[in-house]
This record gives sequence, structure tokens and C-alpha cells, in this order.
Amino acid sequence: MRTGSELALVLVIEPTFEVAEFGRWAVMRVTGEIDMATAPRLRQHVQTVTARKPAGLVLDLDRVDFIDSTGLGVMVGAAKRMRMIDGGFRIVCSQPHLNSLFEITRLNEVFDLYESLEDALSNVEGANIDSAGNSEGAPA
Repeated sequence: MRTGSELALVLVIEPTFEVAEFGRWAVMRVTGEIDMATAPRLRQHVQTVTARKPAGLVLDLDRVDFIDSTGLGVMVGAAKRMRMIDGGFRIVCSQPHLNSLFEITRLNEVFDLYESLEDALSNVEGANIDSAGNSEGAPA
């Protein structure tokens, strides 16, 4: 039986965003959930990255657990922003439940989807990465 003085531990995991450059391409690794509460942060990061006018943007979603329609809308907006600056836009997603979401929404016909970061950057000049997605010569 709990008494009024006991505290419950609540762990809130916010999404994280890591941005790296591979050649002239930017890669944004997202971890967590992309939903109505967190999509504005993703949009802000995309706007910051695209303001630098990279040759392309890769969203690495391999560590994303959930995406709602708001998150999908941010991705459509990111693709449009990159198109406006004549840049490429690719998504890394190897998770079956997220790939099903892209298929159900038919966004798999809009986005260039890749199984790995290595595949997404395979023909990008200056993007030398290993199979773990690290820059060659960079610490793992």
C-alpha cells in the first residue's frame, strides 16, 4: 500500500536530433516519437538545416518509435523545402511498422526511402561512411 509521501518516477523521453554533414549533404538522426507535441521541434531543426542550403537532406528515422500525421506533414514540408533549393531529400527507415505507414499513406511514392544511411549516401560525393553510419576516420 502506498502512502502519500511516496513519489512515482516518471521518465519522459523527448525526441533528440543529431545533425551531421556528409560531403555537402546534411544528415539528421532522429530518436523518439514524432507527434503533435514534438513535430514543431523537428520542423525547427529542418528549417535551420535547410537555411544552410545543403545539396541534400537525409532524415534517419531508424531510432524513431512512432510518427503521427503531424510528423508526416513535417516530412512533406521538408521535402518541399529541399525541392525549392534544388536539393535532394531522402529518408532512412528500416522499421517495418514505419515502412507500413509510408505505404498506407502512399508517401513511399513521394519520398526516396532507404534501408540504411550507407545506402542513402552511397552516391553522394564526399560522403565516406562505414556500415555503422559513421564518417570514415571518425570515432564510432
